[in-house]
Amino acid sequence: MARITAGVCTSHVPAVGAAIDMGKTGDDYWKPVFAGYEFSKQWIKEEKPDVIFLVYNDHATAMDLRLIPTFAIGCGDKFDPADEGWGPRPVPVVQGCPELAWHVAQSVIQSDFDLTIVNEMNVDHGLTVPLSLMFGQPDQWPCRVIPFAVNVVVYPPPSGQRCFNLGKAIRKAVESFDDDLKVQIWGTGGMSHQLQGSRAGLINQEFDNQFLDRLRTDAEGLALLPHLDYVRDAGSEGIELVMWLVMRGALNADARELYRFYHVPASNTALGHVIYENSM
Repeated sequence: MARITAGVCTSHVPAVGAAIDMGKTGDDYWKPVFAGYEFSKQWIKEEKPDVIFLVYNDHATAMDLRLIPTFAIGCGDKFDPADEGWGPRPVPVVQGCPELAWHVAQSVIQSDFDLTIVNEMNVDHGLTVPLSLMFGQPDQWPCRVIPFAVNVVVYPPPSGQRCFNLGKAIRKAVESFDDDLKVQIWGTGGMSHQLQGSRAGLINQEFDNQFLDRLRTDAEGLALLPHLDYVRDAGSEGIELVMWLVMRGALNADARELYRFYHVPASNTALGHVIYENSM
């Protein structure tokens, strides 16, 4: 059967993607950021996942105010990089895994989660930057990817508890799939940041590190954190962190934190990254 072997979380800062694309990873400003992913790149090369279930948020590219699904699963064969206003990123086309995606959709919907099924969409930096951070600049991505978009842009976003429970439903779905696949689940976005208003540029290192600690030691308690706490303490875009709870809910309670990296600033945000090995 398929199994979830690991979970990965990382920020998806668009300026990080631009630094990669423009060959600036060795610049003094960016070098500490990319050094923090050297362990991860070697680790995933050895892990060789067959499929990545990648939880991210669309930034008004595939979806906009005309259509705002709370949860949307990509069931197509492929997903092209989106043009976010300055042309698509020069990265490979994302190859989907429709067989597993449709299976997950059916199982999760039957578990009372309402998913929007998407057969054709472009994917933006929310999805491609994490892939670049973990895999570098290959001619093609080394595994298939199931995009899973969560609305954390327009109020109301789903609660942390809803995302945590969704992760559990995804794990159940994956484990009931007949093919022998190594699946990783990734949560992206965050950490603390705010992009507009009088608090633009907010970074709260204390909140971020407490979140990382609780993700490891008290995930069920962390899932109860209300939206207001994210907005007040982590900035308006800090709500993206609920997507990390999808990852944590999909792993066993005793999953082991293998690696953690935290850096400020990366552009005008705090950047966080963790790897969890799932217990079998």
